[in-house]
Amino acid sequence: MTNSKSNELFAPARIGALDLPNRLVMAPLTRNRAQADGTPSDLMVRHYADRASAGLIIAEGTTPNAVGQTYPNIPGIHTDAHEAGWRRVTDAVRAHGGRMFLQLQHGGRNGHPDTSGHLPVAPSALALPEDVETPSGPRPAPVPKEMTAEDIRTTVADFAAAARRAVAAGFEGVEVHGANGQLLQQFLAENTNRRTDGYGGSPEQRIRFAVEVVRAVAEAIGPDRVGLRISPNVTVNGMAEGDTYAIYRALVTELAGDGLAYLHIVYADQDPELFGELRRLWSGTLIGNPVLTREDVATDGGRRKGELLLAAGADLISLGRAFLANPDLVERLRAGAPLNLVRDKYLMYQGGATGYNDYPALALAG
Repeated sequence: MTNSKSNELFAPARIGALDLPNRLVMAPLTRNRAQADGTPSDLMVRHYADRASAGLIIAEGTTPNAVGQTYPNIPGIHTDAHEAGWRRVTDAVRAHGGRMFLQLQHGGRNGHPDTSGHLPVAPSALALPEDVETPSGPRPAPVPKEMTAEDIRTTVADFAAAARRAVAAGFEGVEVHGANGQLLQQFLAENTNRRTDGYGGSPEQRIRFAVEVVRAVAEAIGPDRVGLRISPNVTVNGMAEGDTYAIYRALVTELAGDGLAYLHIVYADQDPELFGELRRLWSGTLIGNPVLTREDVATDGGRRKGELLLAAGADLISLGRAFLANPDLVERLRAGAPLNLVRDKYLMYQGGATGYNDYPALALAG
């Protein structure tokens, strides 16, 4: 858990056995800058090292196996080359005084054989209702293979193996991605999980896969090295959960006593009632990710809304685009300095240094 409560974003904190110098977390941001085989690139080494002043960096969604790949140039953590590539990143961040967790992301149905070489898998054979980005451009999403019991066991094991590799690569821990329409949320949601076995039906059964993944990862590397990210009622990637309150009450209650490093809630302030309930159920560290408009980011990078979330019960605040455009975001916010804005959304996912490593730092006096 964190230290005594404070509304101050720059106060120190603690998650698991890890001391943090401030409560600002760099949220995981997919940027498509890995090599074609999923190995982290030189660009990524610099990008993360430049942002080492964050209290914690959660590195972008990284696939635990080949079939889980979503888009081109997404990093992986299931080969020796991946592990060695990430070691270069964590060494650089640590040399600059930083700390990192790695987000483990399986895309489920959000993939394409042209990208991964595999037919995607999902809880049910229901296609994503939109195009998927591939190396040759957007393509209609294929109907995924419904996962068998063996597929589920293998995938759970792959998450655990990926977590072990992440620690070997120098990460302090991992975040299991249960949000934003990826595989775990596909099991949670009513519209993507039509199973009639023990992994479908009631909320208590639809949370089963997520619980098994989190517990396998915790067993592999220790619960105090494991976080879970959730996005209640977020509709990205065709999600329609149906019974959001019941799902997340059941999930958080089930995992609350496991001693995990943290729970990370996306858009934590969009439903204050649900946030308050999950805060009451979760006695450990809670990371809140606020809903930010472009005006919020331009005005203060999200500081005001972050401080409101701290006052509402969050322990740490995660910010995405503000860190993307401001490698020295912590220093800028502390000094009340002007902020860079994301220049062009197109550049976020197109590869290269432009829109990635060319945002200037601010030379602060004193």
